[in-house]
Amino acid sequence: MYKVMLVDDDYPVLEFLANTIPWEKLGLTLTGTYENGAVALEAAQKMMPDIVVTDIGMPRMNGLELIRALKELEPRTRFAILSCHSEFHYAQQAMKLSVQDYLVKDTLDPEDMEKLLAQFKASLDEETKGVERQNRMRQMIDRNRERHKETFLRGTIHEPILDGQAWLQEAEAFGLRLQDRVCLPVACYIDDQRLARQRFVTDDVLRFAVNNILEEILGADERGAVNFTYDVLRSFILIPAPGGIKTNPYDEAVKLLARVQSTVYAALKLKLSFIIGRTCGEPSGLKQELTGLLGASGQRFYMRQQSMEKREQMTFSEADLFSCYDEAASGFRGVLLEGGAATVQPVLAYWTGYLRAEKFRPETVKDWVLKLVLDLKLKLQSMQLFRNHYSVEILHKELLEMDTLDEIEAWVNGFFESSLTAARDAKVLSKRTEVLDACHYVSQHLNRKISLDEVAEHLYMNPSYFSRLFKKETGETFIEFVNRAKVNRAKELLDGTNLSVAKICEALGYDNHSYFIKMFKAAAGVTPQEYRGTAPVKA
Repeated sequence: MYKVMLVDDDYPVLEFLANTIPWEKLGLTLTGTYENGAVALEAAQKMMPDIVVTDIGMPRMNGLELIRALKELEPRTRFAILSCHSEFHYAQQAMKLSVQDYLVKDTLDPEDMEKLLAQFKASLDEETKGVERQNRMRQMIDRNRERHKETFLRGTIHEPILDGQAWLQEAEAFGLRLQDRVCLPVACYIDDQRLARQRFVTDDVLRFAVNNILEEILGADERGAVNFTYDVLRSFILIPAPGGIKTNPYDEAVKLLARVQSTVYAALKLKLSFIIGRTCGEPSGLKQELTGLLGASGQRFYMRQQSMEKREQMTFSEADLFSCYDEAASGFRGVLLEGGAATVQPVLAYWTGYLRAEKFRPETVKDWVLKLVLDLKLKLQSMQLFRNHYSVEILHKELLEMDTLDEIEAWVNGFFESSLTAARDAKVLSKRTEVLDACHYVSQHLNRKISLDEVAEHLYMNPSYFSRLFKKETGETFIEFVNRAKVNRAKELLDGTNLSVAKICEALGYDNHSYFIKMFKAAAGVTPQEYRGTAPVKA
């Protein structure tokens, strides 16, 4: 709805208009009534109105002064003057300010005011549609240009450069001017990529958001640096610099990249890291350096969040990581079965510190972590309570997508958060096999509706007796247990997938979306969408 502001030092007029005009029916919201222009201007700076109806003669700031001030803040705002002044010179001044209408209080008919407001709304609607069309067109042009830039970059890296001069001319078409200058290439990575992709729903939206900010920052930089996307999580910033030894391109680049990091985090709450290459004087040299940066996945794996490093040749440990597997598995099983949330971090920090110090090959680390997680899942399954939601293939896929040890550490920590909940349940629940079997049945059928009668029949028990037994042994009703289990599963899906809330609702067997949200909020204290918004912070 469009926002309307009424300004007049005649309080009965304000009260009359506020109570007479059917604002909601007209598709408008009356945001406030003010007795003079100064107070109205102060309010508008906090919430800019779309339509202003104002008197002329008022203390502190008159209506014409208010209109001038507001038009400087937002030229699209519509204005109507409502005044006792019918003299020509007042109307003439109003026309110079492009005021859309001039109404005299003495002859005011509320229906005329309604018609005027309806006209304002119609013109705002049309203007908004025009702006939206322009924005869509601009976005389409920008995205097409980004696709061409990506094609150019990939061609530079993966195809031979046959004509260096032609390459320089094509680069200049994208704003990269390298004639008689050297180029410093920088690989740019989005940290916490799984959480970033969950927050932005689609890869296109994520990349578009980051590109917009990079274009703005680099466009204002006097060196003429240009960002080229490689894929959704990686891009290359190419920074031109004068040749010779008078300036140090690396030191200047670090200042620029630090500004990029802080701006992107402030605007999008995304963290970026960089690997800085070596300066190149020719397209062929740049191609070689870009290829080296693209292959620096091992160095990237051990980088911390929001860091910058010069590209270096990695030397990986030749030791057998699996020789200490039993020791690690034993420590993690102890945390799972006997410890608590407070004991997870020291054990996890110890082993990630060991991996970071030794610098094993990333693929070896991922295989080691996958085996560790799967073994822990099997241990929990033997307790009959752990819900085996993800197959080996899904877990392996998730690990393959992670490009840093930091992200793997956060992922394992999340696994323990859900696993410790299951372990606590195993300790406090009844040792009665009927109750354990009921919990196991629930864990295997979270994808559909589960009734007490259904489970009682599965256990060959009377429903009433089973209900009393379950409450006595667990301290909660069977339905409360089912809802809690489904909320915990919903949290896992919100944390670990890009599924929409509606899809998660369906995946848990709910056909009433509103009921699912209400039930989730009652258990978690926030709605599913709010939980997903705060989950990255928690992780």
